[in-house]
Amino acid sequence: MPVKLIGSRGELELRERMGGKSMMNMAVLMLLLGVTVVTAAMSHDYGDALTKSILFFEGQRSGKLPSNQRMNWRKDSALRDGSDIGMDMVGGYYDAGDNVKFHFPMAFTTTLLAWSIVEFGESMGSDLEHALEALRWGTDYFLKATSKPGMVVAQVGDPISDHTCWERPEDMDTLRTTYVVNQTHPGSEVSAEIAAALAASSIVFKDKDKRYSSVLLQRASQVFDFANNYQGSYNESIGRGACPFYCDFNGYHDELIWGAAWLSKATQDPKYWDYVVKNMATLGGSIFEFGWDSKHSGINIIVSPIYFDPQKVMSSSGSSFITNADSFVCSLLPESPTKSVTYSPGGLMFKPGGCNLQHATALSFLLIVYSRYLQVANRSVHCGSVVATPSRLVEVAKTQVDYILGSNPLGMSYMVGYGPKFPQRIHHRGSSLPSMSTFHKHIGCHDGNSYLATKMPNRNVLVGAIVGGPDNNDQFLDSRLNVSQSEPATYFNAPLVGALAFFKGGK
Repeated sequence: MPVKLIGSRGELELRERMGGKSMMNMAVLMLLLGVTVVTAAMSHDYGDALTKSILFFEGQRSGKLPSNQRMNWRKDSALRDGSDIGMDMVGGYYDAGDNVKFHFPMAFTTTLLAWSIVEFGESMGSDLEHALEALRWGTDYFLKATSKPGMVVAQVGDPISDHTCWERPEDMDTLRTTYVVNQTHPGSEVSAEIAAALAASSIVFKDKDKRYSSVLLQRASQVFDFANNYQGSYNESIGRGACPFYCDFNGYHDELIWGAAWLSKATQDPKYWDYVVKNMATLGGSIFEFGWDSKHSGINIIVSPIYFDPQKVMSSSGSSFITNADSFVCSLLPESPTKSVTYSPGGLMFKPGGCNLQHATALSFLLIVYSRYLQVANRSVHCGSVVATPSRLVEVAKTQVDYILGSNPLGMSYMVGYGPKFPQRIHHRGSSLPSMSTFHKHIGCHDGNSYLATKMPNRNVLVGAIVGGPDNNDQFLDSRLNVSQSEPATYFNAPLVGALAFFKGGK
């Protein structure tokens, strides 16, 4: 599964070996001969990509699969999850190419999927029902995880045991340990992210299933109170279950504010807004980060519409959210004098570390959302002498989405199953091993090693999966052993669902 820091050392070594001059020559050559030709020749079917990006979640389902399951090479799995502590924890999602249910990134995935529907559901057409099913698969599971007062299930599956085996989820005989946080062993980041997911989802279902929406919102409030009243990191509370796989590097205070921001949006209760304002003023960390571990930019953007409304009173604390959101935009624009990201020769946005498409999808989604808010407020962003209109934010996001779909020097779509050329050997157990439909015998822990090592394409196409993506020279090694580039994850896809719906709508 993706680890936040994988890949940075390898990229640095590549830079050193090539040297500045050859890097510069490659950049010029690609920009003049490669990218211009590729981007000019390619157009994209955003509707098809949207359909596939949502279908991907069916390939990640754990538990008893429904009768309308479309990714039919997947079968029922992990049907006794939670039994070690006397709970029903069947369901949810495997986060990436392994068979562990990591609730911290799963909750972030659910929040972003809900936000995508809140903002762009009207552009999804017939895919909206599938998006709602994908969302509910997550929220139903988190209602189970938070069903006992004073505790939250933070993870299911022992990662050490799981990562020693290459086997189908349907065959799992690894330890399915249930990890719990409680009042004496807290986990504020995972609990608050679950609260955010439930609150955001309650907005989605408000006009579709009022009773369910009410259940989600009530539970979100309860879980937020638990996260806030018993503060501490799950890094310590569940130990090796979290680290080094999804350690909370950034602290849990941003998740608490993020959860409060979503509860404020869902309830309009001023106590949550007061919590956001009071705690945001003392929050450390970079305002330019957004992902499963850091919510800073997302917080500033989600609350900014409150202060764009001329009927609202502009306070100094409120205007700071807009200032921070504008600064976030300036940190991304290629022409900005305060840009803090780099771009590959082919135009892909880069931040330090591996699995870079998690940044390209999440940050592009934020640019599109903020562009809509700016447009309503009739505002532009000023980055020194550079003025960025809402349409400019959309242009930058579009270059990232198009790059992912194949407008890049390799002509490679990094969405599996989209376009004529896409990764064939992704780091994903279920996709690489023969389906239960065609091979009924049990595949033991190490019996699948030959499927991991082979250079043959994966047996099953995990349609819609976004992989970690190319390096900062636009190069991609299509190998299961190249984990940081070839492994997909749910939190790569969730924000892309919203971005693709936006572009499908012809915006």
